[in-house]
Amino acid sequence: MVLVMSEKRTTITIPPELDAEMTPAVRAFVEVLLARIESLETEVSELKRMIGMNPQNSSVPPSSEHPHAKQPKPKRKSSGRKRGGQEGHTKHQRTLVPPEQVTETITLKPSHCRRCGQNLQGHDPEPHRHQVFELPEIKPLITEYQRHRLRCSCCGISTTAALPDGVPQGQTGPRLVAFTALLMAYFRQSKRRTALFLEALCNIPCSAGLTVKHQNIATKALRGCYEQMRHALPRSDAVAMDETPAKEANRKAWLWTAVTKRFTLFHIADTRAANVAKELLGKDFSGIVTSDRYGGYDWIRKQQLCWAHLLRDFQSLIDVGGKAKTIGRRLKEYAQRLFHNWHRYRDGTITRQTMRRNIRKLWWPVYAALEEGTLRLRGKHAGMCQHILDRVDHLWTFLKHDNVEPTNNASERSLRHAVIWRKLSFGTQSASGSRFVETMLSVIETCRQQNRDIFAYVTEAVQSHFHGYPTPKLLFGV
Repeated sequence: MVLVMSEKRTTITIPPELDAEMTPAVRAFVEVLLARIESLETEVSELKRMIGMNPQNSSVPPSSEHPHAKQPKPKRKSSGRKRGGQEGHTKHQRTLVPPEQVTETITLKPSHCRRCGQNLQGHDPEPHRHQVFELPEIKPLITEYQRHRLRCSCCGISTTAALPDGVPQGQTGPRLVAFTALLMAYFRQSKRRTALFLEALCNIPCSAGLTVKHQNIATKALRGCYEQMRHALPRSDAVAMDETPAKEANRKAWLWTAVTKRFTLFHIADTRAANVAKELLGKDFSGIVTSDRYGGYDWIRKQQLCWAHLLRDFQSLIDVGGKAKTIGRRLKEYAQRLFHNWHRYRDGTITRQTMRRNIRKLWWPVYAALEEGTLRLRGKHAGMCQHILDRVDHLWTFLKHDNVEPTNNASERSLRHAVIWRKLSFGTQSASGSRFVETMLSVIETCRQQNRDIFAYVTEAVQSHFHGYPTPKLLFGV
């Protein structure tokens, strides 16, 4: 009896003399045991594969990886040089600020010659400039409004002076509200640590409850801008989308992101279902969506599948071994050739026409390799090839549209900050907290896209809120 088991081709041979002595009952029992061994070997192989999954060989997004995760580095031959700067290298030092930005200038002159002691006089037209940067003592600016209440001599009614327009009813001004909101959303500090920071370093009495009030004010001040982006998203011609798990009040939620050329929108929902994408984009969305192979976008007619995700899928085939390895290597080579041409086009080495011509040569080889994978592989590996093959037209959309890229890296990058915030905060505790997070993250990423001062914009928005004015626009022409 000879049995060949699993993809690793484990072979168990039963000697003929032992096989001849087996009764039918023993033979049946042995076959059950061997089948069990095969099942366990398959399970162990799958678990090993899952343990080894990373953004380089699977659909695990780079945004989910810890920012300080160590990647294996190729071994390099030692140069024999000492660590640190080498002799003759250019010294890196802080650039001097111009004189008009200097707070205080102190003139220093030598009183006597360092050799003979003779008194020195005169003026050096180009003195050596030495600048020292220091933090000023942080003291809050406290403005007291003394509202007088006066009684009318005619009717006896008392009237209290009203606060000037724009003065908040509470005790915090717009810059402090904006600063607190950014400490929590941009610098990823907890409410307790934010309160401690304001008290210890800014000399401002604060509590975790007060940071919640600042959070709610910032949400109201910026919500108009957020709704403007929500309104503009369905009319965008190209959107990169992604989603990642989140938490709201200890319940599982999903953080969605949509990146356009002008802005980035975040949205926290309680599901990953396709109806969320339909709600964000609109059921009649006619633009192009770049995404991974998630089926929640299948209702969109024009798509671009992310080749970075596909490259990881191809690497997973290689890691399996056997026939899958051969097919995976071919597909990975085609993907690398695609990226080579794309990067040459992006850096100006080749024209777009040349890039398109070179990449079009990959159409048939990619199709043939995927078709071979569906026929020769088994299980989920064949299913993955079939899934891509069913969407093969979505692989080449970027060749037809100048505003579309072959990867979903834009949304992956936008999610990275949010994922780090999630790991540090463990999610939000309420619906109002979710609205704060999605609003602040949207404003922060959009300001970064537009090279705008984030603190200045949030401060302006809070000031407008106190005055009762509309939210300052981040998007113009909308």
